[in-house]
Amino acid sequence: MKKLAYLFLFLTTVLGFGQNPKLYPIRTDSIAIKADLFIGLDGFKNYYYCNNNVLYKKNTEAILQYQSVSLGKISKVDILNPLKIIVFYEQFNTAVILDNQLNEVQRIDFSKLDNSIVVSAIGVAGQNKVWIFNSLKQQLGLYDLVSTQYQEIGNPIGEGFKYYQTDYNYFYWISQNMQWKVCNLYGKNTTIATIESFDDCQIITDTKILFFKDNALFVRDYTNNKEYQIEIVEKSLRNFFYKDQILSIFTNKGITNYKITIP
Repeated sequence: MKKLAYLFLFLTTVLGFGQNPKLYPIRTDSIAIKADLFIGLDGFKNYYYCNNNVLYKKNTEAILQYQSVSLGKISKVDILNPLKIIVFYEQFNTAVILDNQLNEVQRIDFSKLDNSIVVSAIGVAGQNKVWIFNSLKQQLGLYDLVSTQYQEIGNPIGEGFKYYQTDYNYFYWISQNMQWKVCNLYGKNTTIATIESFDDCQIITDTKILFFKDNALFVRDYTNNKEYQIEIVEKSLRNFFYKDQILSIFTNKGITNYKITIP
């Protein structure tokens, strides 16, 4: 009998050791929306989403919207700076800059620049600039919204993006061969880590990635190589967004927010 008890304890320990530790976020609230894509939540608790190729901004007081029929399908919306929202239309090689009321303040047709470029990735950078990836040269650059000048930085990348994300100082990307890399404003490229495959992801720090795979949500820290599974009720997850310890889960029913502390 004692041997059986030891065996049970051993098996429990081994099985438990092989599983990821779990994080248990606290549900705070939810909101019903009709959307094709949830973009994110800003620091003022404004929700951004697209439905039928219309961009919406929703809060407790109003719903704003923006649409440009002439530019075709929206390819990307960047809300890093809620005062300068980027709406990118890859089919027409054009970006539109919106203010916080979703009014159009600037339109950039990259085909009409002195040195024509074809943009396949775009995002907010610092100092009134925008990150650009020129697919013609496979090279990153910075476009100045004030001077309207474009400057190439760094060396050609020569690889496709599985995922990319920007902030004011860095352009992050995950290559098709699952290399997580970063380029700074001066053109210096660095490889951060080799990562595992995913269905969807978001870079949350320069060493941590939140990702969705096999119908489960995880966070991985590549500094100490630790991975945690995030326990959520929703299983029909369409996409997610994390900001300021708030994890927003988008499903067919709407958005549910969770308070979470990520180690």
